[in-house]
Amino acid sequence: MEVRAIAKYVRVQPRKVRIIADEVRGKNAEHAAALLRYHTSKGARALRKVLISAMANAEENANLSPETLKIAAITVDEGPRLKRMQARAMGRGNRILKKTSHITVVVEDAPLERAVKPHGTKAKPRPTFAAPARGKKGAAKAKKQEPAADATAEQEEVTTAVPEEATPVIEAEAPEETGASAEPEAEGEEKGAETE
Repeated sequence: MEVRAIAKYVRVQPRKVRIIADEVRGKNAEHAAALLRYHTSKGARALRKVLISAMANAEENANLSPETLKIAAITVDEGPRLKRMQARAMGRGNRILKKTSHITVVVEDAPLERAVKPHGTKAKPRPTFAAPARGKKGAAKAKKQEPAADATAEQEEVTTAVPEEATPVIEAEAPEETGASAEPEAEGEEKGAETE
């Protein structure tokens, strides 16, 4: 059953009320009233008054519970304009049009929606831990994974390789601290080889 409330000659522009009406149209009436309560615009304040009046009409005249009410329609029509004048230079005057609105809110009794899904819906499939399919995407993933496996094998080989034993350096073969080049060392090694 539909119940309505009308507010006429409200001193707010219809365009501004329509912007707010689009936000709450079709919502639960109590929820919409709570949203409009903290809205900053003048149009929201006027619209909330009409909405609360419609909820009260439904409760009083039609014996409907406010919790089950839903906003069926909101119409904002233009009322008469108040003509005013603003003085301008050289004796001229500009017209000021102060617009008014006629706001109509219609609420209806809507059944409460069930939060639980009805039985008979399909269950969600369980995840499988099988290997990925070998399609275009699967092949691309496999190619990306194969080089990574080769790299880990190479790293294992490097880490498992046994380091060579270090040979002791004789004082005669050691480079001097003054920065001797590598050539005299090679000569010294040859001389050492000859003596043996």
